[in-house]
Amino acid sequence: MDKHSDQKRAVQYLYPPIDPYDQQMLDVGQGHRIYVEQCGNPSGIPVVVLHGGPGGGCSPTMRRYFDPERYRVILFDQRGCGRSRPHASVTNNTTWHLVDDIEMIRRTLDIDAWIVFGGSWGATLALIYAQSHPARVRNIVLRGVFLMTQRELDWFYGGGAGRFWPEVWSRFETLVPEDERGDLIAAYHRRLFSGDMAIETRFARAWSSWENALASIHSTGSGGEAPGDYARAFARLENHYFTNAGFLEFDGQILAHAGRIKHIPGTIVQGRYDMICPPESAYALAKAWPNADLKMIRNAGHALSEPGISAELVRTMDRIAGK
Repeated sequence: MDKHSDQKRAVQYLYPPIDPYDQQMLDVGQGHRIYVEQCGNPSGIPVVVLHGGPGGGCSPTMRRYFDPERYRVILFDQRGCGRSRPHASVTNNTTWHLVDDIEMIRRTLDIDAWIVFGGSWGATLALIYAQSHPARVRNIVLRGVFLMTQRELDWFYGGGAGRFWPEVWSRFETLVPEDERGDLIAAYHRRLFSGDMAIETRFARAWSSWENALASIHSTGSGGEAPGDYARAFARLENHYFTNAGFLEFDGQILAHAGRIKHIPGTIVQGRYDMICPPESAYALAKAWPNADLKMIRNAGHALSEPGISAELVRTMDRIAGK
């Protein structure tokens, strides 16, 4: 099945496109202004959508997992990416800044508690936010779980995933000298923050392409060439966060703090053949969080657009809404 027919199958599960009824730039301090939008029913069940990356930005498709008559959907571009400004900036940009931003959005919109919906890095952020503010979370829906551990980084940037995609890995790895390949995150960091826009953009596109190439189970190994501005924000922010181990206090923090959300109901939707965030993380999380329901999707990889993943997320949100 080709990529385009796969995307068409995914779209059939989604709600029709909806436009925002409110858009604003929110000043969150430290020189950052973030883009926030609302769509759906202003009186509906509030749900905040956390995009991946870090650095991916939100998109119109992310609105379509929610019945617009039942949900008040809040999306935003995290610091440094999408329509937020300054673009591609890592200054005052950490996990804890983002957690504070989510709380500022909640207070600004006068929401007491909401559903938190996130995938990949968005799942990481959802878990950390919920563990920090459990009283403000009524349900958690996750896709493609990433727990921000060294084990996961070693898998994706240390050659684990490359064993399945050797030709794609070779393109990613051979861009840097052989003596730097023992730590590709550090090697790319030196170039993504070199101060030379041409070099930064070249390596940002390579970084983005490596991840994009492995997102779908139907991938042919081509990650495409992302627009320079998008790739630069995406790659710089991801690399910045991964260089700093997600700014967590210790490796394995999210699982260690799972008890903080034990009372919150949750759903974990995980692709069985996810090459970017292997299923062992979702499984470990489900074991540590008995109130969560793990949905392992066969014939699915990492992408939000995988038909099985899209269908399960829509079913989950419909169930929570009482449909």
